[in-house]
Amino acid sequence: MPNQKTLTDVALPQLAESLVSATIGKWLKKPGDPVEQYEPICEVITDKVNAEIPSTVDGIMGELLAQEGQEIQVGTVICRIETAVEAAGSAAGDTSLATAGPGSTVAPAPSLAASDGTQRSRYSPAVQTLAAEHGLDLRQIAGTGLGGRVTRKDVLAFIERGGAASAASASAGAAASQPTQPSQQQPAQPGAASAAAAPVEPAPYAAPASAIPAGLNAAVSEPVRNSGLHLTETPRIPTIEVENGDRSEYFIDVTPIRNTIATRMRQSVSEIPHGWMMIEVDVTNLVQLRNKLKDEFKKKEGVNLTYLAFLLKAVVGAIKDYPIMNSVWAVDKIIVKRDINISLAVGTEDSVMTPVIKKADQKNIAGLAREIEELASKVRSGKLKLDDMQGGTFTVNNTGSFGSILTQPIINYPQAAILTFESIVKRPVVINDMIAVRSMANLCLSLDHRILDGVICGRFMQRVKDNMESYSLDTQVY
Repeated sequence: MPNQKTLTDVALPQLAESLVSATIGKWLKKPGDPVEQYEPICEVITDKVNAEIPSTVDGIMGELLAQEGQEIQVGTVICRIETAVEAAGSAAGDTSLATAGPGSTVAPAPSLAASDGTQRSRYSPAVQTLAAEHGLDLRQIAGTGLGGRVTRKDVLAFIERGGAASAASASAGAAASQPTQPSQQQPAQPGAASAAAAPVEPAPYAAPASAIPAGLNAAVSEPVRNSGLHLTETPRIPTIEVENGDRSEYFIDVTPIRNTIATRMRQSVSEIPHGWMMIEVDVTNLVQLRNKLKDEFKKKEGVNLTYLAFLLKAVVGAIKDYPIMNSVWAVDKIIVKRDINISLAVGTEDSVMTPVIKKADQKNIAGLAREIEELASKVRSGKLKLDDMQGGTFTVNNTGSFGSILTQPIINYPQAAILTFESIVKRPVVINDMIAVRSMANLCLSLDHRILDGVICGRFMQRVKDNMESYSLDTQVY
């Protein structure tokens, strides 16, 4: 029975509860291209993260109703996909297309695989989920999608050929025989990065050699910066689109993400009267405690025990005592949030992300360390979702990984405050009229002066300091 053609509208979905619009970043499919159900057809850019919009049906891409760079409201039709339906005798609820034989419209032509592989390393959520279920390395699968992209059909075909059984051994052999390359898929070996190749991403600070007591230096076997949101892979080099210029200058296109960051930063600075204060903390006991526990914790949990986990616990404890720190300005009222959701400021090669640890007050130090590692993994693989970025009530940033000792951060709008953790350095301090060498760090707070004043913030910072200095070798992380 011959098939009839019909057009199916694809609308911009509600990616998050608070999302009302998004910008079309890039179309991954062009009119006439075959499209599989769940295969990404375009990238959209929101205030938080990039997301891919999947196809809802199998078919052929039809008319594109939205242009790249255009802001679209949720629910607006962005394109139409041509699908085939049987003229008669079709089974109820059967929406799939034939995958073989005359009239098939979903099998991508081999000629669509671009030779340059510009899309080769981009994987849809459906492809990533399928690969994870079967333990596959997607780099070993030949892609037939746009630009050499791996599709769901490619993964299924690879599994049918017995690829799942041989993938693990092939990956192990490749890892043993090939040196680590500076790619976004392969993490660098510990200690491989030189000082010249400074990380570009903020990280929970791991104390430099000078910040660790001399008696403990012999036990330190890991690199200086190796924990928390600091990526263990060689940072990716951003692709820069350069327009025509002259020898004295060149132009870089402002991406939608960078434009969103600029808008948010301008809004924060123009609407929020920023105040700032700093307090220094003696973290000598914390350094000793972490060095005592980190190796055993790594073996038991498989994640790093970072300084940031201890800091977050101290901050959460202080917010419990001073809930007004966990609030937002609402013109005629101040809204105090009951849940303590900590945003972590994380820089990538071309933007700043603020993934959120939800209900941080209900987690112990070990739980916070696991959350940090999970967010780090999502940042490395580019799998942050809108839900991972929503709901933050207080932001913690770490500039100590760059050697910074004083920072004046911009508040993560519309929150009331942001705290930065600076470098841990050894300094001579006076204790009981005697000079001692201690590991010291500065904590810097930017505050919304509409909500917060010096008295409440001073008490809050003192409580964070007390919590940090109360750590001892007997402190439990569980």
